[in-house]
Amino acid sequence: MTTTATAAQRTAMVDQLKSGGGLSDPRLRAAFLSVRREVLLPHAYVRVSGPGVEPIDWRLLDGSHPDDQAEWLDLIHSDESILLQRDHEALDSLVRGPVTGGNMTSMSTYSPATVEALQSLHLAPGQRFLELGPGPGVSLALAAAVIGPGKAVGVERDRHMAAFAQQNLDVLGAGVTVVEGDALHGHAADGPYDRIHSGIGVPCVPAAWVQQLAPAGRLLTTLATRTPSWPGQLLVTRNQRRRVAAVLQGRARGYRPMLGYRWLSALKHRPQVKADPGHIRSTRLAPPSDDAHGFWMAAAYLVPNVVRDFQAETMTVVAPEDDSWAVAGPGDGTVRVHGPRDVWAELEAVHARWTRAGRPTQYRVDIPAGGGTQHVASAAGPHALEWELPALPAPAPSCGPESGEPVRCGAASQPSRLRRPDLPKEDQA
Repeated sequence: MTTTATAAQRTAMVDQLKSGGGLSDPRLRAAFLSVRREVLLPHAYVRVSGPGVEPIDWRLLDGSHPDDQAEWLDLIHSDESILLQRDHEALDSLVRGPVTGGNMTSMSTYSPATVEALQSLHLAPGQRFLELGPGPGVSLALAAAVIGPGKAVGVERDRHMAAFAQQNLDVLGAGVTVVEGDALHGHAADGPYDRIHSGIGVPCVPAAWVQQLAPAGRLLTTLATRTPSWPGQLLVTRNQRRRVAAVLQGRARGYRPMLGYRWLSALKHRPQVKADPGHIRSTRLAPPSDDAHGFWMAAAYLVPNVVRDFQAETMTVVAPEDDSWAVAGPGDGTVRVHGPRDVWAELEAVHARWTRAGRPTQYRVDIPAGGGTQHVASAAGPHALEWELPALPAPAPSCGPESGEPVRCGAASQPSRLRRPDLPKEDQA
């Protein structure tokens, strides 16, 4: 591996991001060209077994091994998520080759999503930056390259990942600090911050994050529900008078939820749906477009505990805990429904409400200054589409395999290139 070769791959990566219309900020382009991803991502897991196979078979690529180098370099400069850690393992003694079992507890940044997030934050030299759940520190390094050394801090719950990221960032000379701790508490010691980015999805905005946001500051996070299918991105701003405003928009991508917040999955119901799609009935609701993010995000809250199977031939939504599902007909005005819940009827009702509300694409979120329930509304008026955000769950258990959680402890899990938050492609459902 030569510096010239890796620099060429970084340039090709940046050219691809620019050609896709995403990477327009010249400062961020320069950061992508200068940050050596091979230092931050020295290894990567590749899934070998197919979808639904348990336990999962993996292969660990070691970037320092000649037999792995070409594949590893292509992977870390691609637009894929990079799988870095299983079951909160220590990262200083990994062995290349086949590995069986375990769950991925940390992934690297999916580059187009990182571009979108960092550009939304409007980074500029001299700002103070806080990354919540930085994982291996890719976003931290990019932010530091824009704002300058000594101004970026990351809060990482997993002690192994925190040490791993700090060591590699020091090699880069990035001038950033990674603090081991609970990202939900932020890091008041170095605040307030001009820019805050969360690499973990949360059900509502932790009060500490808002308290640590400086005047004229911007905070960006994913709002997580129990479904991975329809994520929402929340942008919180504070003006010079310290008033807070928050806008929620549906997105094609989002971050995995915080530790202790389990997603639903349609995977186990797929054979049942295929065997018995349900009884047929007529419907006036044609399957809404995937790009109708304002509707689908509202459905994540107002049609609770439902997940979409994106690999199905026609639109299929499943309520796994209620053993219920709906399979839309192929454009013929019919739907098949199964189980005690008619989930399609629930979607029909929400779609009618969304239409009466003017088909909103974004929603206002009220974040009370003294804490309390956070309220979402499309607009004022009798037809406004409204709901409340759920509270934060009880404190999560300590990190480690004994927690039994398949999601990582605060490290930044990254969003998928497909239309769901980040899962290995084979498992997206």
